[in-house]
Amino acid sequence: LRELMESVGLNVRTYSSAQALLNDYSNEWRGCLLLDVRMPGMSGLKLQEELNQRDSGLPILFLTAHGDIPMAVDAVRRGALDFIEKPAGGQLLLDKVHEAIRTGIRSREAKARKRAVDAKLALLSPREQEVLDHVKEGRSAKAIAHEMGLNRKTIDWHLVTIRQKMEVGSVSELLLLLHRAGRLQPIE
Repeated sequence: LRELMESVGLNVRTYSSAQALLNDYSNEWRGCLLLDVRMPGMSGLKLQEELNQRDSGLPILFLTAHGDIPMAVDAVRRGALDFIEKPAGGQLLLDKVHEAIRTGIRSREAKARKRAVDAKLALLSPREQEVLDHVKEGRSAKAIAHEMGLNRKTIDWHLVTIRQKMEVGSVSELLLLLHRAGRLQPIE
């Protein structure tokens, strides 16, 4: 497997056991993990559980000859991207690994966007946060002013400062930013 992955230019690390991987592990790692269910010492499923507790974020693919449907379902429920039965063709594995790497990149980018938005949201005063909560519910400035018992111009001023702190030019951009960061719940 190592030779197969390296043949297409992938950097590969191999470990003799799950514990050896954990001893070397860093949350800064990029890429994906290709695990077997049966490994010396700790099983691949236990390793997955441990990595989830460490908030790893690394996409996991299982490649095994010793799996069954309940095991595969459990692994996927816990976040594994795929559960591949041995023997698997080389191109299939390469395709799965490349997709896992792309998934990891997208996941890291989404987390970075969320952290950036959270940092900006932390700059809002309690009153600005209250106004923003109304905006997120789809209320107009006039309706927010009425509901909060404030002057419309006061709400407009809060909206300007919110947009400045969030670094957006309009309420639409603000809502889009919040949506992309997973900070906007659908209106029911």
